[in-house]
Amino acid sequence: MTKLTLLCISLAVIHVQAVSNDWWKDAIIYQIYPRSFKDSNGDGIGDLKGITSKLEHVRDIGADALWLSPIYTSPQEDFGYDVANFTDVDPVYGTLDDFDKLTAKAKSLGLKVILDFVPNHSSNEHPWFKMSIKRMKPYDEFYVWRDAKIVNGVRKPPNNWLSAFGGSAWEWNDQRGQYYLHQFAIGQPDLNYRNTDVYLTMSDVLTFWMNRGADGFRIDAVNHMFEDARMLDEPRNNNNVPIDDYDSLDHIYTKDQRETYEVIKAWRNMMNQYAHEHDTDAKFIVTEAYTNLDEIKRYFQAGANPFNFAFISSLNKNSVAKDFKREIKLWLKNIPNYKDANWVTGNHDNHRVASRFGAKKSDMVIMLSMILPGFCVVYNGDEIGMVNKFLTWEETRDISGCNAGPDRYFIKSRDPERTPFQWDSSTSAGFSTAEKTWLPVHENYKSLNLQVEKLASVSNYKFFKTLTSLRKNFPVIKNGDIDMKLISDHVLVVLRSLEGLSSVVLVINTAETEVVVDVNIWLNIPKQMVVYSSNVDSKINIGSFVDTSSVKLPASGSVVLVPEL
Repeated sequence: MTKLTLLCISLAVIHVQAVSNDWWKDAIIYQIYPRSFKDSNGDGIGDLKGITSKLEHVRDIGADALWLSPIYTSPQEDFGYDVANFTDVDPVYGTLDDFDKLTAKAKSLGLKVILDFVPNHSSNEHPWFKMSIKRMKPYDEFYVWRDAKIVNGVRKPPNNWLSAFGGSAWEWNDQRGQYYLHQFAIGQPDLNYRNTDVYLTMSDVLTFWMNRGADGFRIDAVNHMFEDARMLDEPRNNNNVPIDDYDSLDHIYTKDQRETYEVIKAWRNMMNQYAHEHDTDAKFIVTEAYTNLDEIKRYFQAGANPFNFAFISSLNKNSVAKDFKREIKLWLKNIPNYKDANWVTGNHDNHRVASRFGAKKSDMVIMLSMILPGFCVVYNGDEIGMVNKFLTWEETRDISGCNAGPDRYFIKSRDPERTPFQWDSSTSAGFSTAEKTWLPVHENYKSLNLQVEKLASVSNYKFFKTLTSLRKNFPVIKNGDIDMKLISDHVLVVLRSLEGLSSVVLVINTAETEVVVDVNIWLNIPKQMVVYSSNVDSKINIGSFVDTSSVKLPASGSVVLVPEL
């Protein structure tokens, strides 16, 4: 048994008074990508003061918490996911004092603050790595180092493992005379969690930020934290991609290793103990792992909330109602308690929901995320219907796209979904006073921006607010049961109900044609109900009465019905 296993077991048996607070169970979590949210000093890059100045917007749209993508000291090779100091703020974003002011204002507005925690790797500019190169204790084994494999007198990497950003996952270091593992960029060496000192040091990082007011953490790339100690080659698959592309291997030795769950369980216990000792609300842990349901269940068992990426990875613009029902049912069936569910509609690593599904169906996806039990996660800009921007090779900044080269950059780049938030019609969409921003603003900003949408009678902003209002005003969304009826391959009805509470009905049509459906025959609902919300282009009036035995939905139309108010 490893020292780490013993440590985790000892932490797990500490008696910790159960924390009953579960504020995230029905929360709306709003992800902010700091570089692109609001620039306060005119350098073309978003920052903490800019975020602080716009927190009223986060509260206004009905969010309960904001999740900040990394703000730590970093050379910005992977825009903050390459951390050079885990306990300080990068100067481009501000200072620790700026973070404290952001947290104070957020709490005054009733908002929780969730930080991105990047445990798998650091930057190669981190002092730990520089000392590890020199074999200085205790940092000599802080990273995953291995000797070269010599083949016919030629130095080769220890095995065939590949980086998620392309090419070998191993980089030679002349000074140390060994290869180090980097599952992402060359400048992101993997930390070695088989070394107990690494676990303890990173635990101290969590405590540092909890002391500064962090209410929880989104744990980045969590299923990459451990690798099989045998260092075996990973098998090739039949994907039709270049041989050095990450997707050419089945990652059975570099992902989803069992020791990962021991660490998550220990961190869960540590945070519970912290909340108890400091008399705070429970601390939130949400994990990012693009993996299968068996692995997802293990995160639940370890005490974390794993992100549900069904709306990103499993469904798309060609999916029909029966596909949505299948994926929703699969998730609810496999989690410990359906109220622990969550629904992620977008993030900084995937194309925007309006670009993945199209405008009408993206509204449907957001409606589902708000109606279904559990918490939902929305990416900044999606509340106003922002879409991907096409970027040329010359404009590309994302290392994933850059490493893919000019012929394939558009397949790998995450820049299209990271362009600046469109606040108004002024210079750089009100994001910055600078004409040139770190990524160019989408050219549609004069017609698609928050200011325009606030003034419009119908808009994505107003649509989004009706849905967050629904969650606040109808307790059945938090406490009610769920029933789903597939009326046809293209029409799905979702009912949230509980005795003594007003029911909420969502009807979605994934067909490209108008449909008229009898919802009343399938569900125990009133004959007449009221439209609470409908997708932006539906032309269905909010507040109008609907005969539930004859609900008319336009092509790709969706509607939320409630009893007469």
